[in-house]
Amino acid sequence: MSEKVTVKIKMLEGTDDLRPAKAHHDDAAFDLKSRVEMELKPGEPHVVPTGVFMEIPPGFEAQVRPRSGLALKHALTVLNSPGTIDAGYRGEVGIIMLNAGKQPYSVKRGDRIAQMVIGKLPDVEIEYTDSLSDSKRGGGGFGSTGKN
Repeated sequence: MSEKVTVKIKMLEGTDDLRPAKAHHDDAAFDLKSRVEMELKPGEPHVVPTGVFMEIPPGFEAQVRPRSGLALKHALTVLNSPGTIDAGYRGEVGIIMLNAGKQPYSVKRGDRIAQMVIGKLPDVEIEYTDSLSDSKRGGGGFGSTGKN
């Protein structure tokens, strides 16, 4: 069984109906909902406020991800996916959304607009060096795998 983690959530006044929740007990992510009505114009980033404020324990982060149904049916995505919410952030969670479709999309208050996963971060130490070990891939990147 995994370690239980407590994330404190405070809701903006009048938004208790928008609390993050999982649709099913075994879902990986909590649904995040819009607290406003707004139109997402094609090709422009928009910040959609959620009414959610969080206190994430040190050593953890929240990742905000697109909802697959919105992506498939309406070409809506989270622009900086996955968006990271750091443990020290205490402001309102806003979702940076992009309408990659051709038509405006109307967001209604209470619409599920993104999903949020809480993840444990590894304790990473960076070691600066003058050399790196060789690897089969080497410096090849951006589509280089499998090419001669």
